[in-house]
Amino acid sequence: MNWEIKYYNQKLEEQILNLPSGLLARYLRLTDLMLEFGSNLGLPHTKPIENNLFELRVKSKEGIVRVFFCTKIGKKIIMLHSFIKKSQKIPKKELKIAKSRMSEVMEDETF
Repeated sequence: MNWEIKYYNQKLEEQILNLPSGLLARYLRLTDLMLEFGSNLGLPHTKPIENNLFELRVKSKEGIVRVFFCTKIGKKIIMLHSFIKKSQKIPKKELKIAKSRMSEVMEDETF
């Protein structure tokens, strides 16, 4: 059974699909690998943040994007939040959004 990728909401999916072409191509390549091999691609592609929260590290000449995701039983990868990276550290605001959404997703049986 292959993995499945879901999005926290339609707005997030549209935001990701509207990335500049180089970043989008890289994102699609990495998610293809995740669908086949699972969420743990390892560095430099994925990195654990804390307690089942991970980041997908997307980089191209247009910039750097991080997409937070979590996993659920049944080989499900849920994309929670994305942002354009501009500094070395993850901004607290972005991390807070991802954690909040992960809590919702973990309690929701429909995900």
